[in-house]
Amino acid sequence: MFDLNNKRIFVAGHRGMAGSAVVRRLAQENCEILTADRDALNLLDQAAVQAWIADRQPDAVVLAAAKVGGIVANATYPADFLYENLVIETNVIEASFRAEVSKLLFLGSSCIYPKLSPQPITEDALLTGSLEPTNEWYAIAKIAGLKLCEAYRRQYCVDYISGMPTNLYGPGDNFHLENSHVIPALMRKAHDAKQAGAGSMEIWGTGSPRREFLHVDDCADALVFLLQHYSGDEHVNVGSGTDLTIADLARKVMAVVGFEGDLTFDTSRPDGTLRKLMSGDKIAALGWAPRIALDAGLRSTYAWFLDRADTADFRA
Repeated sequence: MFDLNNKRIFVAGHRGMAGSAVVRRLAQENCEILTADRDALNLLDQAAVQAWIADRQPDAVVLAAAKVGGIVANATYPADFLYENLVIETNVIEASFRAEVSKLLFLGSSCIYPKLSPQPITEDALLTGSLEPTNEWYAIAKIAGLKLCEAYRRQYCVDYISGMPTNLYGPGDNFHLENSHVIPALMRKAHDAKQAGAGSMEIWGTGSPRREFLHVDDCADALVFLLQHYSGDEHVNVGSGTDLTIADLARKVMAVVGFEGDLTFDTSRPDGTLRKLMSGDKIAALGWAPRIALDAGLRSTYAWFLDRADTADFRA
């Protein structure tokens, strides 16, 4: 077990949804949390990263920093997505090694798996098929990051591990209609429809694809659990273990928002992958399970949205 008591933990990417959740979770432990804003530390600057980590000497690093975006952003800026994510992870991992950091946790993504993986997706499905083309640049960078952790473990016997979350939602999410993921996009769409007094809300496709979702605070709890209790070469899936159709999800969101109009479907739009569910057997065997039910998580997320919808820095 890696004891967090009196440890110094650097959370890279603490302003993002996952990173900020990790900071909230670590605040429950008797440890010192280290963070750095972009103006204080540019993670693309190798020398700056090495100097910063060497100076502060963290006992552990949670690498949650990444360049992220939706389908349009990935298609428009493939070089940026591949290059920046590769540079961020290599800079932080190498600097951690040079500073003799005791433990490092790399945060990946479920997009690392082949598009047509058998369901539910187990960890050994990695590199067994072709990636989803719409986010392959991001996926390749994340695969490189987890393999870099594995390579450092093998060559230098350091305790570097990787966690692969499913689709996350919750506080700190991006509610922009074009650049956000499915839950915040549906929530914003339902909210706007309610405010406008609309009679219906339209979603892309048939609504039949199935997706898995995990509240970001559950994800953070799982990551801290792995930091404390896991030490192995292979990455670990972090998910809820259940999925539902996009249509059922949309109806849940509409109920939470209080929009009573009809749900309609633009079937001229693509459905995408029909199902994407990760196996959580490995982390369950270690002793962790999620606690936040989807309905409760949606309610708290919408409350968070309403509290910030009119603020200047809200991503909507």
